[in-house]
Amino acid sequence: MLLSGVARAVRHCSRTPLPVLTLFTKDPCPLCDEAKEALEPYKHRFELQEVDITRPENRVWFDRYRYDIPVFHLNGQFLMMHRVNLALLERRLDKTTGAAQQ
Repeated sequence: MLLSGVARAVRHCSRTPLPVLTLFTKDPCPLCDEAKEALEPYKHRFELQEVDITRPENRVWFDRYRYDIPVFHLNGQFLMMHRVNLALLERRLDKTTGAAQQ
């Protein structure tokens, strides 16, 4: 019984995982570097995952985005491409984290 109470307390106190912002990129990619710089003030609000579209296992992403990087997905859904739209990012992060807290 004590263990189940501890488990409930840990679950209650645990933080909600951060949303995942996926950056589809390649090397070199100056626009991707600019985009990451623009995201710097927001990095505490998401987990950044980079996908190198030139790797053989990412062929599907290369075929889809080779002319459009940087491309961003938030939690697996398309968000933006070419340049960072900070207003859009903030709205979607607020919506995502707000829904997770309810």
